[in-house]
Amino acid sequence: MAQAAQTAQTVRTDQAAQTGRAATGDSEFDRDTAVVRREPGVYDAHLSAGWTILHAVNGGYLLGLLGRALGDALPHSDPFTLSAHFVSASTPGPAVIRTQTVRAGGTLSTGQASLYQPDENGQEVERIRVLATYGDLDGLTQDVRTSATPPVLPPLEQCVGPADAPGLDLSRTWAILGRLDIRLDPATVGWALGDPSGKGEVRGWFSLADGRDPDPLSVLATVDFFPPTSFDLGLPGWTPTVELTAHIRCRPAPGPLRVAISTRNLAGGFLEEDAEVWDSADRLVAQSRQLAKAPR
Repeated sequence: MAQAAQTAQTVRTDQAAQTGRAATGDSEFDRDTAVVRREPGVYDAHLSAGWTILHAVNGGYLLGLLGRALGDALPHSDPFTLSAHFVSASTPGPAVIRTQTVRAGGTLSTGQASLYQPDENGQEVERIRVLATYGDLDGLTQDVRTSATPPVLPPLEQCVGPADAPGLDLSRTWAILGRLDIRLDPATVGWALGDPSGKGEVRGWFSLADGRDPDPLSVLATVDFFPPTSFDLGLPGWTPTVELTAHIRCRPAPGPLRVAISTRNLAGGFLEEDAEVWDSADRLVAQSRQLAKAPR
């Protein structure tokens, strides 16, 4: 099995080189989510400033980072479900991830992980804590019974990216935009022109900017890469995540992803966001729900 996986990786690397795309394992996402095992269950990491919004590190990037550490610490390598509580805002710089195996079974294993950063006094401050279950996505049954349908999007070339909204230059405060290729459905970008629809919907195409094909770890991060639905509600500003739960349903096919995010209820200063991620083979590869604080 290990030899087959290595052969498949070699093929993907050769194909990526021919098309000018980054290969899985050799892209900016992989380098910036790398962890170094200090001792069993403990990993050193460096949070890259390239994945920040304003001055805080993006939550999806953090999910990828902790997801990689858990994939190394647990007997199984593929995330099935992950629930994250964002305790405090993460900032670029050194961090340590401490993991614990809760249960190691034959087909599923469960673990928890926390990411810490030093404060001005050198004391560790917890930033994010996750509980996750891992398994083998290639071992799942192919039986699918669903009423879910992929989002209907205009062709990618008819959707809009940051460069198409010169009056709304987010690149100065959203460094993460340089790492992502997001093309939004024009029907959901009225907020960028000062005319939000009020529906609380965001839809679009997604790829990593260097062309790296999706895998379970990058899909885990993708659920929190899009602009918040609060923008479409006419509420621009910081929308910090309180808790996020993601489910990875299958290994994604190569090619761009389609992402649809919606919120139905803003109350008490909080809103929920439900996300679906579909691959190029029209399969639902990930779902998530998060609770976030609405912008003031």
